Amino acid sequence: MKFSHFTLVLVLSLSLVACATTAKFPVSTVVPAAEITAKKSTDANKNNTLEITARNLASPDRLVPAGSNYSIWVVSIGQGTKNVGQLLVSNGDKATFKTTTAFDFDEVFITVENQSDLTYPTGVEISRTKF
Repeated sequence: MKFSHFTLVLVLSLSLVACATTAKFPVSTVVPAAEITAKKSTDANKNNTLEITARNLASPDRLVPAGSNYSIWVVSIGQGTKNVGQLLVSNGDKATFKTTTAFDFDEVFITVENQSDLTYPTGVEISRTKF
């Protein structure tokens, strides 16, 4: 019984990992040294998880024009553009972001903003990618 339970859990775990899609953001003209990737996956409850990893990303207050944060936006299928959070940069080496949302999306982009609670983007777009 233990072996079959373990096998079932292993198969389910591998199937969830296999469903993940990775996209690389194109080189940004605003922060050209940044290397940004996004990974989208679906969990057992049909929710979508977005993970973003950024390397060599300058702090938003060092850009021209400067901002106070990097906002993460998704273009959801049937729901429009949604703000799903902020990419926090504590050092330029590596920044990570992870969120789960109930709506499906096929595009993600990052902007430099001066506010964190925006419902639509107003700042400079850093980069955009599609899944």
